[in-house]
Amino acid sequence: MATGIPSFNISTLEQMYIDSCMRHDVPPNTEILSGFFEAEVKKSCNELCSLEIILDHLKDIDVPPLLDVCATIESSEIEAVDVRNGPSCTLKGECALSLMRTFNQKLRVVDLQDSSFGKDFLRELAQRGLECQTLNLRSSHFRKLNMAGKFMQIHTLNLDFSTSLTSFREDCFACMPNLVCLSMCETRVANLWTTISALSKLSCLVELRFQKWLCCNGGASPSASSGGNLDQPDVVLPSSCTDTGEQLTDIDEETYLNPDIDEVFGNFFSFNSRAINQPAHSMMEDTSDDSEVDFSSNWREFDYTDLLANVSSGWNRQFNLQNEKEDSLPGSFGRHIADVPLKYIPQHASPICFEKHYREYMIASLPHLKVLDNLPVRKIDRESAAVTFSQYFEYLPYNRKHKESVVSILHKREIKETRSHLQSKNQKLSYSYGNSPYFYTRSLCAAKVGSSAWPFLHSLSVSGCDLGDGSRSFRPRQFEYHPSLSSLLVFGTLDGEVVVVNHENGKVVRYVPSLGAMNNVLGLCWLKKYPSKLIAGSDNGSLKLYDIEHLPPTVTSMYLGAGSITFDDFDQLTSVHINSTDELFLASGYSKNVALYDINCGRRIQVFTDMHREHINVVKFSNHSPSIFATCSFDHDVKLWDLRMKPIQPCYTNSSSRGNVMVCFSPDDHYLLASAVDNKVRQLLAVDGRLHLSFDIEPTGSSQNYTRSYYMNGRDYIISGSCDEHVVRVCCAQTGRRLRDMSLEGKGLGTSMYVQSLRGDPFRDFNMSILAAHLRPNSKYEIVKVNLLASCDNARGYPKSQGACPSNSKGG
Repeated sequence: MATGIPSFNISTLEQMYIDSCMRHDVPPNTEILSGFFEAEVKKSCNELCSLEIILDHLKDIDVPPLLDVCATIESSEIEAVDVRNGPSCTLKGECALSLMRTFNQKLRVVDLQDSSFGKDFLRELAQRGLECQTLNLRSSHFRKLNMAGKFMQIHTLNLDFSTSLTSFREDCFACMPNLVCLSMCETRVANLWTTISALSKLSCLVELRFQKWLCCNGGASPSASSGGNLDQPDVVLPSSCTDTGEQLTDIDEETYLNPDIDEVFGNFFSFNSRAINQPAHSMMEDTSDDSEVDFSSNWREFDYTDLLANVSSGWNRQFNLQNEKEDSLPGSFGRHIADVPLKYIPQHASPICFEKHYREYMIASLPHLKVLDNLPVRKIDRESAAVTFSQYFEYLPYNRKHKESVVSILHKREIKETRSHLQSKNQKLSYSYGNSPYFYTRSLCAAKVGSSAWPFLHSLSVSGCDLGDGSRSFRPRQFEYHPSLSSLLVFGTLDGEVVVVNHENGKVVRYVPSLGAMNNVLGLCWLKKYPSKLIAGSDNGSLKLYDIEHLPPTVTSMYLGAGSITFDDFDQLTSVHINSTDELFLASGYSKNVALYDINCGRRIQVFTDMHREHINVVKFSNHSPSIFATCSFDHDVKLWDLRMKPIQPCYTNSSSRGNVMVCFSPDDHYLLASAVDNKVRQLLAVDGRLHLSFDIEPTGSSQNYTRSYYMNGRDYIISGSCDEHVVRVCCAQTGRRLRDMSLEGKGLGTSMYVQSLRGDPFRDFNMSILAAHLRPNSKYEIVKVNLLASCDNARGYPKSQGACPSNSKGG
């Protein structure tokens, strides 16, 4: 705001505007003149002398004379300027931005809800910033938020109903040091970790909203509340902020939520009533790319509360606010008022609100937050959130409590080694930092993982695939890391090909065409003692052993079957696995049977029948005992078998509440990891099948959400993904606590990628590969490599660091 005595009164400004119009040969805009008159009236009534400019009332020719006057408003009686637009604005985006930026620090409110200015306007706004105090971008088309420009004055930002918005750039809020209130109801934001990482830059943030909790006092309908119907005027300022950014009240543990608090600000923006389900504006001809804004689809604004029917019955999204004694329970947010219990229900929730323990995670991670989703954050809420966070989440890998830099850890290691060297034999070592042989490796991993919530993801780009008809792309359907050669990976394709690739440089090492003998390659397994050999099986029953040393060295060579052995078919095959001595392998598929093959003899030696009541999804040998294997089935059972006992009866059976999709042994054979439909992931003791750990992953309610889980970093962590979700979850295998979720995103709106399979890299800690498929019909499958130890550069998507910690398989 300007200081000192104003140089220009409102009458002078009005005359200057008329004179400027004459110079530009443009008739004065009557709405601008009305704005000056209304500002004069406000001044005479001792109200805030503000000038309101409605962009709908302006044409491009009106802007130049107005710009001439704007420069003098800084030293005039005008105390604030509010700029708003509506559905009928025809002004060019560059004209609107020029006008708003001319007002400088007197720009107070910018209301651009339902803006039709387009992609370039949003990019320019985000990259260069604005001097306003309140910015309303409801229903904007941001896809990945990157507010990199200077927004030094802003205290309130509204992004409600921005249904393209899925995520944030790492530093997108770094230039908003004074942001107090942020609202993002009914967006598509879903990831707790990246969201918190972005929001942690906001040191002044006290009110945050991803949904609205509406009071249903007694039996009242939520639509009776001011926020219950989106067709009615709504508010931009969250409940604790006034139009000057000051808090209404000090919110402490004695504060209860006023059910009508939104009404206090119902007229702040004077929103026009509108139909929410109308199509987005006419900018849909803009094509989708990997930019941060998206106009590619007619996404209507929808209410995520429709998803409530699918969430777990144990997660109660309605809170009956009881007496003070019950109010101390986790998840209660209010008080008894005049002996009337208050019930709150959520409206317009973003997907992030459906994450289990969402509220507790947000409260524990944002220590300055005072209001979340219209509900006050009290002392008791913060205490409860801290307990929940420590129980279900891991702040840093290997239970590290505080973030450290890599330099600091290396410095401490150097100090310890130096002091240890200088200690005499009779003198006790006084410096005990890091006694475990894995302490520094794990501390370095924790430092790198904790440095960014955005891991480095990139698609495995395979080159050297010229097959005579130009370069081509593959459609991978299954893959396996090599157990002893860290650079090799094999994948089978939907077209029946087998491709051995150097996944470090993307070069094809060996290529086996289909030759009409294979369909989808679903089973792959490397031999351990003979690193050049692997078994491949397809869904048409074909089973072959390949020796890559005898395969053609280039993909253009003619393949005549050299270097391969064919086994008896196993119809409708889905899984193959080799025992620890490379003598036998098992095959399973869409049947209740399992076939045993002798690798040395090249023949099937036995078929075990009726091992389950339904078809067997996966069969796995143990890693160290050549006769022990496990099976899992949609009959809900996981069974352990021993070939020495002529497997008629299992060693034990463990039953799940859902059909089992996947089972595997931990690298040391201490545990079995069983994954059932819809995120039912359990860890069993391999010795007797007792439940050791059940991972707390929220189900989606879909019976087709097939979940697969594997170990990573030896048996320290597990990674889990499902075919109906675009998220990979990383959990501690010792405690079950969640370390991180990673979201897979394609380019453009509606191109999310979904998890078909995944594997932890056996040679690199916190590295993995994911077989992902796009949501679009007929879309390709691709292998996505993930490095949690490296973070993406915000602008280009390249890794900031490529350091990887050597893998250790030891527990503890």
